Amino acid sequence: MTETTETHSDPVAAAVAASIPERCPVSDVTTDYDMFDADYLRDPFTAWAEMRDRCPIAHTDRYGGSWLPTKYDDLQAMAKMVPELSSKSPIVIDLPEALVKGDSTGYNAAAPITADPPEQNWTRRALLPHFTPKGIAAETEYTKRLCHELIDGFIENGSCDAAVDYAQQIPPRVIAKKLGVDASMVDDFIEWVRGVLELGLQQPELRAKYRDIIRDFFAAEVADRRANPKDDLITALCETEHEGGFLPDEVVIGMCNLQLVAGIDTTWSSIGSALWHLASHDDDRRRLVDEPDLWNTAVEELLRFYAPVTMARNAAEDVQYGGVEFKKGDKILMNFPGANHDPDHFEDAHEVQLDRQRNRHVAFGIGIHRCAGSNLARMEMEVALKTWMERIPEFTLSDPDAVTWAGGQVRGPRILPVTFS
Repeated sequence: MTETTETHSDPVAAAVAASIPERCPVSDVTTDYDMFDADYLRDPFTAWAEMRDRCPIAHTDRYGGSWLPTKYDDLQAMAKMVPELSSKSPIVIDLPEALVKGDSTGYNAAAPITADPPEQNWTRRALLPHFTPKGIAAETEYTKRLCHELIDGFIENGSCDAAVDYAQQIPPRVIAKKLGVDASMVDDFIEWVRGVLELGLQQPELRAKYRDIIRDFFAAEVADRRANPKDDLITALCETEHEGGFLPDEVVIGMCNLQLVAGIDTTWSSIGSALWHLASHDDDRRRLVDEPDLWNTAVEELLRFYAPVTMARNAAEDVQYGGVEFKKGDKILMNFPGANHDPDHFEDAHEVQLDRQRNRHVAFGIGIHRCAGSNLARMEMEVALKTWMERIPEFTLSDPDAVTWAGGQVRGPRILPVTFS
């Protein structure tokens, strides 16, 4: 995932972008889509609408080739195609074989999301109790304090980068607290996650580097909890039993990896996208101030419209579906954001309607791999937006052209300059 608009505010992203060869223009989005194309990043909605009308399951040969479904019903059906469509490699672009071979640990990188049944079943059961509304109660109070503290740090300036200074800061700190790791690691976490899911997606050596850093970090944390238990999620997972024994270290390490990689970028992207929307849509922003009863439906609608995550499946065998033949090894991108814009399921799907009542969105996925941390993510987003609007009800984009978006695995603003009174 690379931001295609260079910005001096993000020199690392600019350097990575500069090292990537220039891409050929897209000739036809139904046969040649490019998830890193500048126009696609700014406005994927138009591309999805064209695909949906002309070829609802699009294809590209770029980045090793992939398929992109755009209709809600197709995503629903494909999510149930287990194990024909395997989840063992949900990253949209696989690492080169040479770097995969360098991974000699043999552990499941991020169970349960990178597992198929039966392993997916028991690893998911191990995680779910920690992400119920009761299980995230401590994180709720912490998130409220954190959001106020972050705003205290820039409110007197009259401006900030709402992505870098606010949205990007919340999930890493919440996850650090839940895992029980040193809060001073937050900047490292942000760098690592961007290295795996964003900047490294087109730079495989960079991605492999941060994959190993994350693994080594959590291996040390798990070893420490075995010797020195604490009141945190890592300890709880270390003490979880399965088939007469505790979860193996490699499974716990993978679960910790999942919390970091899947629980940070996704949520800060949702928060950032919502702030971008409110900064650029005065009527919606002021309506939330005047009609606080809208918050429940508004959060769900912002999740629907700006759903950030596109997972991937791999065809474990030749599969026929919807007039398309997926060959064994083909990559199928689970385009949940596109499904959320299907007009067959959402009236005026192209509009943000803060009071939308019928909203069976799939921002958190579908089926057995639906996001296990959805309660935590939804809480963080709601608290972050409510706190911001309480403290800064009037704000606007200070430089719309400076806004940059990441794409590929997770879409969201990475640079978001705003001013406020």
